[in-house]
Amino acid sequence: MFNKIILVGNLTIDIEMKYSQSDMAIAKTAIATSRKFKSNTGEQKEEVCFVDITFFGRSAEVANQYLCKGSKVLVEGRLVFEQWTDQNGQKRSKHGVTVDVMQMLDSRSNTPSNEPVQNLQQELSTYIPKQAPTQTYNKPTNIDSKIMSEIDDPFNGDDDPF
Repeated sequence: MFNKIILVGNLTIDIEMKYSQSDMAIAKTAIATSRKFKSNTGEQKEEVCFVDITFFGRSAEVANQYLCKGSKVLVEGRLVFEQWTDQNGQKRSKHGVTVDVMQMLDSRSNTPSNEPVQNLQQELSTYIPKQAPTQTYNKPTNIDSKIMSEIDDPFNGDDDPF
């Protein structure tokens, strides 16, 4: 099974930050995405979708520090299904996104913090999500060089599918 979602949009509310009992940062907010299209009558229309998103750990702290309502952001994560019972005893549910990777898309002038953007970029470049697998690849040395050239460049242009 595969569960991955990528969204680009603007935050619709300021981030709500909390810490779990084990001191893990949890930040919740929502993102609005849109798409423009022409209807069957030729009229230009826009469809807007609002999605709740949740950050965990260091990415929650970074999001809380640098993002606010209106910030443009790209988030990559997984779709989650939440269920609860409301105050009236009604069963409720919704989909949301648990964010694994986040990229801020605002220009320098729109950064909500007074800290230099350089520090932010340096901090984010060193951030590696905890769930990211670390793999190393050692190139085999006892394989024919023709085979190795095909391994190194599987799309060498001879049978390019595009």
